[in-house]
Amino acid sequence: MAVTETARSGAGRAVRPMRRPARPWNPNKRRKSKSLTLIMTLGLIYSLLPLFWLLVNASKTENNLFSTDGLWFGGHFALLDNIRQTLTYNNGQFVQWFGNTLLYVVAGAGGATVLATLGGYGLAKFDFPGKRGVLAVVLGAVAVPSTALAVPTFLMFSKIGLVNTPWAIIIPSLINPFGLYLMWIFARDAVPTELLEAARVDGAREWRVFFSITLRLLRPGMITVLLFAVVATWNNYFLPLVMLDQPKWYPLTVGLDQWDAQSQTAGGSPIFNLVLTGSLLMILPIMVVFLVMQRYWQSGLTAGSVKQ
Repeated sequence: MAVTETARSGAGRAVRPMRRPARPWNPNKRRKSKSLTLIMTLGLIYSLLPLFWLLVNASKTENNLFSTDGLWFGGHFALLDNIRQTLTYNNGQFVQWFGNTLLYVVAGAGGATVLATLGGYGLAKFDFPGKRGVLAVVLGAVAVPSTALAVPTFLMFSKIGLVNTPWAIIIPSLINPFGLYLMWIFARDAVPTELLEAARVDGAREWRVFFSITLRLLRPGMITVLLFAVVATWNNYFLPLVMLDQPKWYPLTVGLDQWDAQSQTAGGSPIFNLVLTGSLLMILPIMVVFLVMQRYWQSGLTAGSVKQ
C-alpha cells in the first residue's frame, strides 16, 4: 500500500504519495553479479563445447576429419550418410550393441531402482535388529568405487559360469548403495509416519500401504535414483570390458572402443567418422531422458533438504 500524507489545513486538499527513499547504489553488488554471470557463461561454454565438437566432426567424412578445422564444419556435410553407415556397418553391429545397452539399462537400472526403493523405505520406516549395522554397511559401500569390485566379481562369476552372458552385467548393476542411501534419506522425510499408522489402523496391509500411499510419495526420489542408475549403466565400460569377450553381448561403450581400436590392428581400416557418429547417437537417448524427467529430477533432489 502506498504511504500518503495530507495537508494540515484544508479539508479538500489533494492527497499525494510520499516518495520512498532511494536505495543506495552498491557497486560491489553489481560487480559480483557480473562476475557470477561471466562464470556461469564460461561453465556453459565448457559444457557445450564437447557436444558441439562431436556434432561438427560427426558430419564429416573420414578424409575431411584431419584436413579441416576441428571446431567448424568443412567439406561435404555427411551426417546423414555417416548415420546410415553406422547403423549398417558390419551387418548392423551398432544396432545390436544398442539393443544390448537397452537390455542392461532396463533390467539393471530398473531393478536397482526397485530394490533401492524397497530397501530405503524399509530402513526409513521400520525398526529391526541390526538396523544400525545395515546403515553402516550401506554408507561404507557408497565409498567403494565400482571399478575396484570388477575383478573380484569376474573371479566369482567365472566360477559359476556367468561370464560372457548378460547376467554378468545385469546382476552387479542391481546393487546400488548410493541409490539405497538416497531413497532412505528421501523416504524418511517424504513419507509421514502418521499417515502410515492411519492406514494400518484402517486395516490396510503393508503391501497395500506401500503401493497405494507410499509409492506415490516416493515418486520424485525414485525418478532421481532411476536417472542416476540409467546414466551409470548406460556409460558402464570397465565391467563389460572385464566380463565380456564376445562382441554379440557388448554394450555401446565397449563396442565403440573396439571400432576405435580397429585402426591400430594389422589390416584394420580406420572408421573414426563412424566412431564419432556412433558416440553422437549414443548420447542422444540420455539427453532426451534428462529433458523429459527434468522436473521430477529437480524435485527429487530438493525434497527433504528443508526441515519442516
